[in-house]
Amino acid sequence: MRYRDLSSKEIVNLEDGSRLGVLGQTDLELDPKTGQIHAFLVPSYRMFGIKRDQTETTIRWAQIKKIGKDTIIVQRTN
Repeated sequence: MRYRDLSSKEIVNLEDGSRLGVLGQTDLELDPKTGQIHAFLVPSYRMFGIKRDQTETTIRWAQIKKIGKDTIIVQRTN
């Protein structure tokens, strides 16, 4: 699966149903040798798209449980 296939999908936490962000507004952690994605770094936003103070959520590839048409379900315990 390519990154462009994942972009614009909303990330939702399976544990509590919280919205973690939208892919496409993220940075990636890549393995430089293989090009595989290890993690997504999703910036935290408040209402109306205003960015919070330099906080971000790290979503590891292993935390992804399901990729749907519009949503990515992850399992993150707080």
